[in-house]
Amino acid sequence: MNNLWIYIFIMIVVTNLIRIIPPLLIRGQIRNTFLRSFLYYVPYVTLAVMTFPAITEATSSPLAGAIALALGIIAAWFGLGLFPVSVICCVVVLVIEYAIN
Repeated sequence: MNNLWIYIFIMIVVTNLIRIIPPLLIRGQIRNTFLRSFLYYVPYVTLAVMTFPAITEATSSPLAGAIALALGIIAAWFGLGLFPVSVICCVVVLVIEYAIN
């Protein structure tokens, strides 16, 4: 139980350092276009890295997940919103897994 408090303290320190250090180091507006574009896309890349493995592993068949991912990308490319894309992906996974089993 004693180690638990050490782990919690380390987590608090690391979490706060991540949030405190950038405002302390960067006072003005970032003018470098490469750095600005890099920071603009960081949230999207992080979201993609976290969700892509879940898409293929959450289904009982990785093929169903891959096909749903492809159709979801196509649906989003044509301007559909988040809810219709998610419904399309869920229906595709349901149909493919029902057809396989």
